[in-house]
Amino acid sequence: MVIWYYLLGFSFMPRIKNFKKQDLYHPGDGQKHGAIDSLFAGKVDMKLIAEQWDSLVRIAASLKNRIVSAHVIAKRLINLGTTNPLAKALTQLGQLVKTTYLLRYMDDEELRRVVQLMLNRGEGRQYLAQHVFFANQGKFRTGDYFEIMNKANCLSLLSNAIMVWNTIRMGEILDAAEKEGKTFSPEALAHVQPLHFKHVIVNGTYDFTSPATFIS
Repeated sequence: MVIWYYLLGFSFMPRIKNFKKQDLYHPGDGQKHGAIDSLFAGKVDMKLIAEQWDSLVRIAASLKNRIVSAHVIAKRLINLGTTNPLAKALTQLGQLVKTTYLLRYMDDEELRRVVQLMLNRGEGRQYLAQHVFFANQGKFRTGDYFEIMNKANCLSLLSNAIMVWNTIRMGEILDAAEKEGKTFSPEALAHVQPLHFKHVIVNGTYDFTSPATFIS
């Protein structure tokens, strides 16, 4: 996963679980790295990456231009086998990119804070979706691809609609507070997210016959 983001020019910054079990790799340059040498599980073949770099760039271009999807590329690489130079270079580059991120994650407290903040927002989005997807206890009861995609798209639409409504309502509340002379700092507002859902009634009678009709 990390390597696909890297090849496309993005930074994938996940929270690391079981950090102490993660393997680190160093470039095979023969240099000593002091006290952290014992942490490295192996070395990265930089020469192989350089030899296969043009092919790696072509993969990135294919992904970016949507000529082929990531799972198709992954399947082809698996079929080539682990001894294929391109597949090996991709693995080596992935180890190098992941190691760089792990070292940054250990050293940069601000990075860890940002990652945790993004994780909280992502989990909040999931909780909202789980609240809306109440039928069948939130489980897909069919293996039909098109039916699953239809339900997933509807779930995304409903979740987005709730967040839009929350955002508009939050703006109205802030405008009313400002008229009363109340102000809130940007730092405080940054912690307010439009992901609340306890006020949303997900079951009941839905009537769309007129704009004045409400959910009972």
